[in-house]
Amino acid sequence: MNDPRDTQLASLILEHSIGLQQGERILINLIGFNGIGLARELVRLSREQGALPYLELSDPEIQRILLEKGDDNYWADQTSVLGLPLMQQMNAYVGIRASENIYEASGVSPESNSAFQRHYLKPVHFDQRVKKTRWCVLRYPSPAFAMNARMPTAAFTDFYYRACLLDYKKLRDAMMPLEERLRRTSEIRLEGPGTDIRLHVDGQNWINCHGTKNIPDGELFSSPLPGSVNGIIRYAPTVYQGKPFDFVELTVKDGIVIDFDASDRSSLQTILETDEGSRQFGEFSFGTNPVIEKPMYDILFDEKIYGSNHLTLGQDYDEAPNGNKSQIHWDLVCIGANVWLDGELVREGRRFIAPELQALNPDNPG
Repeated sequence: MNDPRDTQLASLILEHSIGLQQGERILINLIGFNGIGLARELVRLSREQGALPYLELSDPEIQRILLEKGDDNYWADQTSVLGLPLMQQMNAYVGIRASENIYEASGVSPESNSAFQRHYLKPVHFDQRVKKTRWCVLRYPSPAFAMNARMPTAAFTDFYYRACLLDYKKLRDAMMPLEERLRRTSEIRLEGPGTDIRLHVDGQNWINCHGTKNIPDGELFSSPLPGSVNGIIRYAPTVYQGKPFDFVELTVKDGIVIDFDASDRSSLQTILETDEGSRQFGEFSFGTNPVIEKPMYDILFDEKIYGSNHLTLGQDYDEAPNGNKSQIHWDLVCIGANVWLDGELVREGRRFIAPELQALNPDNPG
């Protein structure tokens, strides 16, 4: 039986996130079958709008096998025969990540991951889907997802829909004073347990994210100027390429990671050695979703935690570029650091104390 909130969520995605219009093609990509109810509602509502839905279903275990067995030739062939020709025909894309096991791909070798990223992920998704379609990506709740969040399944499901079905216009408006302030800012400093890091953002663009790319949403992002990041930063638990990290700590000099530590130091070293850009940073962001309080080993949620920041290793975004190019884009989250903008303390821990920014505190939404 479908959750009736899937109808609300599908409507939000089609109307607010991607603005689907009559006659447009939309690719609905479902990875993991527990999200089938949401996929059904997306198909039903898109047809009612006169749009043309295409459905792509993927089994996570088959996907893992393909990642393990794939090589440069296989992924290049997948891109030329199916991936790129299909994506080039689409006006919009919705990706539902509904795998029951977030560690399914944890055993895939770095070489196999690299082949997939170079020959399929980059041309089909980074270069075509991200740049040339209106898109939205989201997770879907499951008992396994609830387990990672350390919550009962029913309570987690309620939390999921509350986090996703925000009033995004209200959130956008609450972020606008911070956006305006950041556009006038030169230096940002984060200071907290294990963290004391500075970066410069003079003249950089800032993007107010309110449900048009990710669900749930709530972040304000840009990128640091090349060579401007200096200090040490400690991140919250995370998962990348199917590998869990209880913590990650980076020491940075002139924008480049020069030392590091992690609960899985060997895997971190492999990621940092991916290419030249993987030891540099392509994004800096404030998390602002008032419902999301703690990490749950899922970056689409964790990067939106209120009172957090993420300083991202790897590829920049075209909307807020700094020239860093890489096969990776790893959103690592630092929660509850004090924030100084040009020497003024504006957030103490997770609470904004500057008067014009206090609408971003969860207990003061107006």
